[in-house]
Amino acid sequence: MPADDFLPLLDVPAFPADGFAPLADRLTAILGTTADLVFVQAEALLALEAAATSLARPGLRAVNVVTSPYGTYFGAWLRRGGAEVVDVTAPPGQPIDAAAVADAIARQGRVDLVAIVHGEAANGALNPLEAVAALAKAAGALLVVDAVASAGGHVVDVDGLGIDLAVFGPQKALGGPVGLSFVTVSPAAWAAIEAAPRRSPSLLSLLDIKETWLDRGRGALPGTPPPLEFRALAAAVDRLEAEGLAARIARHHRARDASRAGLRALGVAPWIAEDARASALVTAAPVPPGIEAGALIAAAARLGITLGRGFGDIEQRLVRLDHTGARAGFAPVLANIAGYGAALAALGASVDIGAGCAAVAAHYSEAG
Repeated sequence: MPADDFLPLLDVPAFPADGFAPLADRLTAILGTTADLVFVQAEALLALEAAATSLARPGLRAVNVVTSPYGTYFGAWLRRGGAEVVDVTAPPGQPIDAAAVADAIARQGRVDLVAIVHGEAANGALNPLEAVAALAKAAGALLVVDAVASAGGHVVDVDGLGIDLAVFGPQKALGGPVGLSFVTVSPAAWAAIEAAPRRSPSLLSLLDIKETWLDRGRGALPGTPPPLEFRALAAAVDRLEAEGLAARIARHHRARDASRAGLRALGVAPWIAEDARASALVTAAPVPPGIEAGALIAAAARLGITLGRGFGDIEQRLVRLDHTGARAGFAPVLANIAGYGAALAALGASVDIGAGCAAVAAHYSEAG
C-alpha cells in the first residue's frame, strides 16, 4: 500500500480536553448506568489487571470463575496482591454452572468478591451472569465482571445486577478501537479499592485515575491521551447511538443463531451444545478427529476465510467462527459456514455445504 494512504492516520489533532467527560457520559447513557466511568489508556487486558491490582489485598476472599485464560489471569493477579482466591473452573471451553459457583461460595463461609467473565470471545461460552450476580449479592460480595467482549452483543445491566466493577473493551461488539478501554465502578467498589494497599503512582491504579480525573472535575486526562484511539471510540459511539444498543444486541444474536443453524445443517454439532449457553460473539465449531486444527485453519485461509484458534487446552479441539461487531451480519456468517464446511470437505470430512448455507439464508429470511 502506498505510504500516502496512511497519512490520515498521522498528525491526528489532539482529542479536546473538554471532550472526555461527554464521551464518558454517552457511554454510561448507552449502558444505562449511574456508576462512575473511568478510561484506561490501554487495551482491555491491562484494564482487567488494573481492576484486580486495585482491589487485591491480604485477607480478601474471592471466588473467581474460570472459563478461559482470562479468568485464570484475573485469579493470578488477585493472588499477587495477597488475596485468597478459590477458582471455579468449567470443563474446557464450556460455560460455568451457577450451581458450582453457589457451592464454592457456600464452602468459603465468607466471600468478599466474586469475579466472572460474561461472554467469552475465546471459546464462545456465555456464563450465567444474572444467576452469579444474585449469588454474589446474597453473599454480600463485590461483583466484578469482565464485559470486554459481551457489551454490545449481550445485555450488561450494570445497575440492575449490582455489578460493582465492570471492564469494557470497545474492540469487540461495541465496534471500536483496541487501544483503550473503560471501567465502571460503584461506590462500594471505590470503598474497597481505597481500603486496599496503595500502589501509587501506578498505571494499574484505578484510584490514581479517580484522583487525577474524576476528583478534578473530569477535564483533561492525565498523561498523553491517544487522539486516534479516542476519536475512533467517539466514532464507534456515533455508530452505536445511530443503530441503538438493542438493535446491536439483536444483530449479534441473529448471527449466533444463524451460525449454529448452519453448523447443524452441515452435519456438525456446535461445540457448546445448548443455544442459551452460547455467546453471540463467536461460535465455536469442533475440529473432527483425524484432522489437525492448524490444517483446518490453513484450508479455510486458502479460501479467504479466517477461522480463529482455540485457546489453552482446547487449542487443538475447536475453531472459532467470528461474528462480532461489523461481522455480525448475513454475508460474514454465510462465508464462515461455507468456508468451514469447504475446509472440512477438503480434508476428507463428510459435510453438506449446500444445506449449511441454505440454513443460514433461511434463518435470515425468517428473521426479517
